[in-house]
This record gives sequence, structure tokens and C-alpha cells, in this order.
Amino acid sequence: MTDEKPGFDLGQGPGRLLVWLYGVFTVAAASRSVVQMLMDFGRAPLAYVLSAIAAVVYAFITYSLVRGGPAARKAALVCCAAELAGVLVVGTWTLAAPSAFPDATVWSDYGMGYLFIPVILPVTAMVWLRRGVTARPA
Repeated sequence: MTDEKPGFDLGQGPGRLLVWLYGVFTVAAASRSVVQMLMDFGRAPLAYVLSAIAAVVYAFITYSLVRGGPAARKAALVCCAAELAGVLVVGTWTLAAPSAFPDATVWSDYGMGYLFIPVILPVTAMVWLRRGVTARPA
């Protein structure tokens, strides 16, 4: 017995919106970090590197959602959990020690600069990814 529901595709239905949002966030975070690193890396290297890491995580989740299948589902779940942990850690860090971040990251203040989508998106994605998993019989 597999963990996959018959006919369930991660990139279909509401999954399409997740693919689109993760794609947009990949481009936004990557563009932001590349421009900031090229223009003024010395100003806030930690913030710029964290935005680049966010872009890589977003890209991998986008790829996993498009690819589909049990292995991609597991990889996306792990990445979404890591993303959520990152948003919570960086969000708390930016509030507790704002001087460490002279410029914002994608995850600063729990994604406030992006309408809190960075904290909502991984939770929504994990619910969607779990939707396709059925419990194994005892």
C-alpha cells in the first residue's frame, strides 16, 4: 500500500496556487538578495545571505510541488518545516536584536514586509502536502 491517494497531484487544484506563490517568492527573494549583495553587501551581509537561503528553500519547494510523488512530498514537507523554523527564528531574532539586521530579510518580523505570507505559506503547504497522505492500516 502506498502513501499516495489515487489521482492526487501536488501541483493541481489549490496546489497550483502554492506552486505559483512559491515561484513568486523564489524570484522575489533571489532578486532581492542578488541586488543587495551586489550593491552593498557590507551593509547587512547576514540579512542578504538569509534572503538568498530563503530563495533556495522556496525554489526547492516549488520544484518538489511540480515534480510530485512520494519522495518529492517528503522532501517538500521537510523543507516547509525548515522554512517555518527559519521564519520563526529569524522573525524572533529581528525583533529581539534589531541592530543585528540593519536591513530586512524576507523573513524579518515574521515576513511583515511581505504581508506575513512567509509565515503563512509553509503552514498552508504542509497542510496541503499532508492532505495527500493516508494513514496506513494498523
